[in-house]
Amino acid sequence: MAKRNDLRPIIKLRSTAGTGFTYVTRKNRRNNPDRLIIRKYDPKTRSHVDFREER
Repeated sequence: MAKRNDLRPIIKLRSTAGTGFTYVTRKNRRNNPDRLIIRKYDPKTRSHVDFREER
């Protein structure tokens, strides 16, 4: 049976380059209550760009 954990929800990270590329990850709400901004690789632009948390 799958474990449901509200402390570590699944979030989508969408590229700020406007390509629509997303990553899916989990985050700890207690340590990071704000929206995440992570610099990751966007294969459509072939460069590293900021990815923002989407709700």
